[in-house]
Amino acid sequence: MEVQHSDESSHDSLEEIEDISDSGSDFEVQLKAMKRRKQTTALLGPRPPKRPRRKAASQASPNPSTTSTQQARSPQPPQPSLGRTRQLGSPRRERERRGNQGMSAGDMYEAVRSGKSAMVAVVDEWLDSYKQDRDAGLLELINFVVQCCGCKGVVSREMFDGMQNAEIISTLTKEFNEDSVNYPLCSPGPQWRKFRASVCEFVQVLVRSCQNSFLYDEYLFSALLALLTGLSDSQVRAFRHTSTLIAMKLMTGIVEVAVMVFAQIKTTQRRYDAERSKGAEHRASERLEELQATISELREHQEELSSMMNATFRGVFVHRYRDRVAEIRAVCIEEMGVWLRENPGDFLNDGYLKYLGWTLHDKQGSVRLQCVRALQGLYKEKDLIGRLELFTSRFKERMLCMVLDKDPDVAVEAVQLLLLLQQRTEEGLSEEECSHVYPLVFASRRGLASAAGAFLYHKLCSAMSSEPQEADMGSRRAAFFNLLVSFYIQSEFHEHGAYLVDSLWGVAGAELRDWDTMTSLLVQEADQGRGLVDEEEGALIELMMCAVRQAAEGHPPVGRAQAKKILSMKDKKTQVQDKRRITTHFTTLLPQLLAKYSADVEKVTCLLKAPLHFDLETYSSTGRLEKYLDLLLAQVCGIVEKHTESGVLEACARVACALSQDKYTFSGRADLVVSQLLDSLTDRFSSHLNELLQGTADEDEVYSAATALMRIAAFTSAKDLTSWKLFEPCFQLLKSGVESRDIDKECCPMSFQLMVPALKCAAFHVLWEKVRVANSTPTKAEVKRLKKEVCSFCIVCQSCLSVGQPEIRDQAFELLCDMLLLFGVSSVRSQPTLQPLAHPPSDSLRFDMAAFLLDYVFTEPDDDQLSGEAEGVEEVKMATLQRRRNQLAGYCKLVIYGILDLSTATDVFKYYSKFYKDYGDIIKETLSKTKMISPVQSAKTVCLSLQQLFSALAPECVGGGQEFGEIRELAKRLAMSFGIDLHRIRKPLVSLHMDGIRFALREAAEVEQPPPNLPFLEILSEFSFKLLRQDRAQLSAFLSAECGSAAPSWPSLRMYQRSLQSGSSKPREDGERSATLSPHSTPAAKRRRTTPQGSVSSASRGPWLDSSSIHSNVATPGLTSTVQRQPSKHLPVTHNTQASTPGSDKGSIISEPESDDDFSEGGIHNNLATPGLTSTVQRQPSKHLPVTHNTQASTPGSDKGSIISEPESVDDFSEGSLQRKVEPRRRSKLPIAQASPSSGHCDLESHLTMLSLIEEDEDDEVEEEEPEIEDFESDDSDHDTDFTLPSTRRSTSYLEELFQ
Repeated sequence: MEVQHSDESSHDSLEEIEDISDSGSDFEVQLKAMKRRKQTTALLGPRPPKRPRRKAASQASPNPSTTSTQQARSPQPPQPSLGRTRQLGSPRRERERRGNQGMSAGDMYEAVRSGKSAMVAVVDEWLDSYKQDRDAGLLELINFVVQCCGCKGVVSREMFDGMQNAEIISTLTKEFNEDSVNYPLCSPGPQWRKFRASVCEFVQVLVRSCQNSFLYDEYLFSALLALLTGLSDSQVRAFRHTSTLIAMKLMTGIVEVAVMVFAQIKTTQRRYDAERSKGAEHRASERLEELQATISELREHQEELSSMMNATFRGVFVHRYRDRVAEIRAVCIEEMGVWLRENPGDFLNDGYLKYLGWTLHDKQGSVRLQCVRALQGLYKEKDLIGRLELFTSRFKERMLCMVLDKDPDVAVEAVQLLLLLQQRTEEGLSEEECSHVYPLVFASRRGLASAAGAFLYHKLCSAMSSEPQEADMGSRRAAFFNLLVSFYIQSEFHEHGAYLVDSLWGVAGAELRDWDTMTSLLVQEADQGRGLVDEEEGALIELMMCAVRQAAEGHPPVGRAQAKKILSMKDKKTQVQDKRRITTHFTTLLPQLLAKYSADVEKVTCLLKAPLHFDLETYSSTGRLEKYLDLLLAQVCGIVEKHTESGVLEACARVACALSQDKYTFSGRADLVVSQLLDSLTDRFSSHLNELLQGTADEDEVYSAATALMRIAAFTSAKDLTSWKLFEPCFQLLKSGVESRDIDKECCPMSFQLMVPALKCAAFHVLWEKVRVANSTPTKAEVKRLKKEVCSFCIVCQSCLSVGQPEIRDQAFELLCDMLLLFGVSSVRSQPTLQPLAHPPSDSLRFDMAAFLLDYVFTEPDDDQLSGEAEGVEEVKMATLQRRRNQLAGYCKLVIYGILDLSTATDVFKYYSKFYKDYGDIIKETLSKTKMISPVQSAKTVCLSLQQLFSALAPECVGGGQEFGEIRELAKRLAMSFGIDLHRIRKPLVSLHMDGIRFALREAAEVEQPPPNLPFLEILSEFSFKLLRQDRAQLSAFLSAECGSAAPSWPSLRMYQRSLQSGSSKPREDGERSATLSPHSTPAAKRRRTTPQGSVSSASRGPWLDSSSIHSNVATPGLTSTVQRQPSKHLPVTHNTQASTPGSDKGSIISEPESDDDFSEGGIHNNLATPGLTSTVQRQPSKHLPVTHNTQASTPGSDKGSIISEPESVDDFSEGSLQRKVEPRRRSKLPIAQASPSSGHCDLESHLTMLSLIEEDEDDEVEEEEPEIEDFESDDSDHDTDFTLPSTRRSTSYLEELFQ
């Protein structure tokens, strides 16, 4: 049967389908070409067929018989014989009942589809029928393949006897009238999930069952491979995909048989040589002849297998490994890896390895993934390493680049491949090459980080190989930790130790749980020779505490967990055991370590995290540990007395409060120690209070009072201190400082050292009082007193908003946001006892808070503050931005929860574009929340924001200039925030336009002089593309009514009218409507909306609405802390302008490069995005990289793919959706809308289905395949490809936990 390589052409319109049966159609051309080829064959002599043919008695009709068609289209129920056990009696009785017809195609297809049958039994049943009548058996197998493709057509006996393969495929293509464009290999649903595996198993069993018989009859497999080769060259994706899969699996089975035959030849040859080497008297000549005959037969079999493998490789693989469908390319590469690994003698050479090298650059991640996995299988075999040297040297650079692949699965496999290169090859990887992998241990994706951790662990173990073999386990573990600490210090990614530990947890869990070795290294002194220096001790303590947290909590750090994982019973048991071992070990050693490092702020802060992971019941269950509890409490109190840094004090407060919980029997002892500490601090503060209020205190008294108050403030967020009655003295101190106005002076004793802790103590006193009132039945006097305290505190905070000290000012604003939120009307509405405590903000307070945003949030950092130390400028900028984001988030929450009117959000929306890189995610989330609250009012607020900016313009800037252009840019960005559901946003947009028209035409005179605000219509026109057609007409009428008798000749007015009359949003509207239609509803050119690959997607940051502004590192939910978004970096999306010439392969995606320069570094992109954290991290500005677009021209004979371009920015969306180009054709028939409904409705439906199948490749290219991404090279590429790191910083407080 002859294979015809037809061009993959597709019909782009419905009229082409109507013309398909007329003269000049594609299928008629194919039939004529086949007839000419048959005539040429008759003149030149018969060509060797690919399978033996029988001369047909007559030219049968190409249509299958009614009986065959009905039999194939009716689904066959599962037969009892197709079960998992080989019960052959029942199917034979069924066959006898059917007239001894054997296993039919429908039976085989149903057995494979259901996946519940033993494939050995199915194949044996078919082989029985094939032995009786090989023509009928082969026909059933062919129809089985056709049904696996999803085609309902049937190859009849007449077609089988009288038509060539190309004619059969052409006929089946015409009859491919499936109800859906899906076919079995890509159909969704549970019943099709195992279909691919069942088909593969069927093919493997078929080859295995025929390996000693029908594989060499030059009929069955030759005919089957010829048909599969023709189907793999079909226009229809279903034929191409299914036949390629079956052909590749057949090839794999044949390769396995070839390996067996080769082994048999070697064995038989050795036996022959051994027999021949015997003497003449001992030699058996009959045995020699028998062995020689066996060798000759096996060599013939080997030649036949080699011929089939060569035909399949050249007929299918060479064309389909670069098919336009990624799944087909992936199948080819996957099986290629099997051939190279199973039969390296025939395949492991440069002629076949080059295909793996080329597909490393494939633009689809699934193909690259199969390619990397195929290479892993090769590098695992030590015997094959020597034959891969040339391939390794040529493609090693590409493998190194793939660790940053945009597909995370490919990146993970690439790291594992590099680990195999490091382990198996002699030269391995240089230190510079390893540096590509090392930073990935800090990646946000846990799979990639774990793979990089395994790579790092192997390098550390290789470095330890210099240790003497007789060294004990303790010495080797100590060497391991020395190397790990050195790596962590040299990596310079501090504060990310938790991510390094998590990366190594899977491979180095035993080492990281070795608390004895780590603590012994810390206890040793540096002068002993084996001790650590100060920096190494700090790094080891941090890593040790991260390992303690990982073992005790049993889950990865924040940002690494993809979803909330439920621990298994085994994991829970391991977690309990680890927690018990941690408690047993550190209970006795922690006081000693705290005593040694009590003067070091960072080390002692880190060590104080350990008790939070203890099983504290151990202190009460074991009496001998009580003395260690007293030692721990003594060390904590000593550290409190020794330090004034907020981080250390809050860590001490967490430990003290954890030990004071009522559920422990020893809580009374711990509470007594903490109370004594607080009593002494309170007495010290109170002793200096009168002097502070009178202004007679000296510096020592001020310092003593300030340090005592700071230590007390650290405990207020974690412990109820209302019994110490600190509100009144703190309020008097605040009042005195505000009234004196001396706090603006740096030399004033009433500095922020006293004011900031006084604000915290007063605020938490009020909040703890609210908790007590909410949980009890308070008296009216208590409620009245609390109400007075709330009002007094808010007044003091309002006064502090204008002071010169930034620390006081910022703390007052953050506490004020929290206080207004917790005592707002909406917060106390649900509790009757708290309703009298509602405290809405006054007008003056609203004004002062808005002024604070304008003066201290929406402004650039002062150069005076950043010019102090050059080394710490970046840290100061980060801290400043973090603080400002907290403050903005607190203000936005007041708007969202109804404490402030929506109109006050104008002070935020006005800066959406100008401060987008700093606050874009917060403002975008606020916009989204306000739309949920009131869509119309939110739209009016957006319009009001633009009106305020327009009114602030200077007269010479109105209608032009940079500032006017910035307002228009802001309007564009705000317009994109309305979304794509045009019907949902109709009413808000109309309200926005009406408000804008009224503002623009305000003060319009009867004369021809334009109104002063008329240029605002140009800004308003940026929202017009979101309007529906009927709304445009309504707004046009409203505009005419507002204009009155004024002549509409003003440029701004004409521009706005054109925006209402133009159909700028029509393509988008139509595109959305067409997305809901059936694939067969219309054959018109489909419109697709593409998202630019590198566009900035400022994801909504929900967590910042649930965090706190009160700066406390205590790990509880807060109110105004934010999450800083790490932007994704833009990569250039580049598409080659490539024209296909006539005769080129269908759907070719990649071409064979001529040299090393032809290998593009496609598909790479930095995927180390910072995970969404609950802590606050400064967001770095995104880097915008060029985006270019592909124009793929198709010449006659090439595949006609859809031409897609990506919008370079959000502005391009205003121009509507993009359309696929459709070639103009002459039409000889009326459109479908004018055709008679009785004229061939069934044919029309079948043609529609066939069109959707043929054009499916084009649709898949638009919908499934991503644009090809190539690496960019620039002078600052090192900075562009730099990855972002997660953060372990926390900026939350106890408020949400207390007041939920």
